[in-house]
Amino acid sequence: MRGQVLAISGIDTGIGKTVVTGLLARCFAETGWRTITQKIAQTGCEGVSEDIAEHRKLMGVDLQEADLDGTTCPYLFRFPASPHLAATVEGREIDFMTIRRSTFRLQLRYDLVLLEGVGGLLVPLTPELLFADYVRDAGYGLVLVSASRLGSINHTLLSLEACATRGIPVRAIIYNRYFEADERIAADTREVIAAALKRYGFGEAPVIDLDANGLAATADNLQRLLNPPAQ
Repeated sequence: MRGQVLAISGIDTGIGKTVVTGLLARCFAETGWRTITQKIAQTGCEGVSEDIAEHRKLMGVDLQEADLDGTTCPYLFRFPASPHLAATVEGREIDFMTIRRSTFRLQLRYDLVLLEGVGGLLVPLTPELLFADYVRDAGYGLVLVSASRLGSINHTLLSLEACATRGIPVRAIIYNRYFEADERIAADTREVIAAALKRYGFGEAPVIDLDANGLAATADNLQRLLNPPAQ
């Protein structure tokens, strides 16, 4: 039986996707799910993916064999840019089927694969393929990382609209409060995002806070990510 796949994306780069992916993996592993993370592509580093290494640190485990042989990050580029440009600089091309096959191999060994994207939803993996379209075509559910900083409302609503247009099921919003500067702004932004989830047809998706105390994911939250109620 193949394991499930959840894609993790964010409303922008530097929004906390890597931390969220690692913490979610730890939460699921602690509830008994055999869980692994995957990075669709990594730019700006060599050797083992820096994000994968951070996932393992947050999960409290060592690098896995699948990390060392490249299965959990099929494409690694030195140039710190969008994957399509980083690949071009190195004279390479990203083949989405290489990524898909790597994920499939992980699905055969694990109950759950958390696939972290790059940047935001509309970052190009190739000149013709956006990350959002990859997620749509693969049929994955999505966890979207947002934040309480100024500008988050606009970026979050645009991301939800992109998902709704493509038919990508949003399973949860992770609300990163590390950026919080004004409590009123943070509270209002959270309310606006929760209302937008309902407006775009994702009303059953929870908004889960991430702050200095960690990820406030309950057992019910985790269950909804894997087995969402029928819309």
